[in-house]
Amino acid sequence: MSLQFHNTLSGTLEAFTPLDANNVRMYVCGPTVYDYAHVGNARPIVVFDVLYRLLRQVYGVEAVRYTRNVTDVDDKIIERALESGESIDVITQRTTDIFHEDIAALNALPPDYEPRCTGYIPQMVAMIEELIEKGHAYAAEGHALFAIDSYEGYGRLSKRDMQDMIAGARVEVAPYKRNPGDFVLWKPSSDDQPGWPSPWGRGRPGWHIECSAMARDTLGASFDIHAGGLDLIFPHHENEIAQSCSANDAEMAHTWMHNGYITVNGEKMSKSLGNFYTVHQLLEAGIPGEAIRMALLSGHYRGPMDFSKEKIAESKTQLNRMYRALEGYDAAKAEARPADGVLAALSDDLNTPQALAELHALVTDINKAEDADKPGLQAQLKGSADLLGLLQEAPKAWFQSANAGRYSADEIEAMIAARIEARANKDFAKADELRDALVADGVELLDRPGGKTEWRRL
Repeated sequence: MSLQFHNTLSGTLEAFTPLDANNVRMYVCGPTVYDYAHVGNARPIVVFDVLYRLLRQVYGVEAVRYTRNVTDVDDKIIERALESGESIDVITQRTTDIFHEDIAALNALPPDYEPRCTGYIPQMVAMIEELIEKGHAYAAEGHALFAIDSYEGYGRLSKRDMQDMIAGARVEVAPYKRNPGDFVLWKPSSDDQPGWPSPWGRGRPGWHIECSAMARDTLGASFDIHAGGLDLIFPHHENEIAQSCSANDAEMAHTWMHNGYITVNGEKMSKSLGNFYTVHQLLEAGIPGEAIRMALLSGHYRGPMDFSKEKIAESKTQLNRMYRALEGYDAAKAEARPADGVLAALSDDLNTPQALAELHALVTDINKAEDADKPGLQAQLKGSADLLGLLQEAPKAWFQSANAGRYSADEIEAMIAARIEARANKDFAKADELRDALVADGVELLDRPGGKTEWRRL
């Protein structure tokens, strides 16, 4: 199967050919763990999780290696520690744990490698020393800086000239810089800031060198795909390329993929506007993680996306329809496998909207099919949904948990038992009262032969 992805580096759609089909490697910039992940942070996690699933489908699970880092040393983390009075270790560990819980609820697979910056300081120091030795970096007043004039290709990812990059980067004006655009590889730490010994004094790494060192250590000097949000193209990814290519004398990543921005109800996401949603808040409000995931996949990853609670509600309704179509599916009778249309859509630059349309078409076919034809169609629906990270629960579990209601599962079971007893006693008014209370809470009752009643939330 042929894959094609839009490569930010070339600005074109390109056929994807891995450097080694037995060792396909991708790197995605992960979270800076000082606060909860918002839906904008979640978008690259979700869309590039689909990419990971697709690569595993095409090349085999054992042939794909995925690194997503955790940035646990950063000025934002230091500021949060000063504001809260908590230690940096407490903040980063708690936030990392919550991040893992939140993205697990979005059905994101764990990466093969999840390096934390603080565990790779020696590798960062070693890369900086290589850059200095090769004339691409220099030390000044406790800092180590990358000399952008030394790298001829600087700006080729963002397609900007030098003056535009310097003007747009909010560069720090410092007398020790040879060029205002030179960026920090290492900076000194005060006594109350985290720091490590280095040839340039006690300090900590700059943001960009962190990813370059962790990517090289886990995936090698050259790998296939580097991905992240559109906001990372400059300066972060531009600087990664400059560092890595200069240190390794090799192209860092051969394909660069970037997802678009998220707005909320047509406006930029902002805490001051009250439209700032964290994944944790949405989950705590009882919104199913799969509904959030489906909403994030409803638009093409490269374009902007407007996110709203209405879109989540619409996604949940669509998931209800898909789960109903899976009821009675038995994997022993028909093994899950993705439909050709879904594979074709995802192979064409991760066209998730088209892939979802293919899922809806399968549901329609299942609903119209004769009983003998349903298992094969359900197997295609399940296999296709697996590629998108959807329909990961059993239908019964989904319908009993997908909506938060007034009544808990135990209370619903008790009310159903009371209704059965009332009907047995011919107290039909009581039975209807219990049924109506459950229906009002969004609970559908399914009376089965033999006096058994099943239920599901709508």
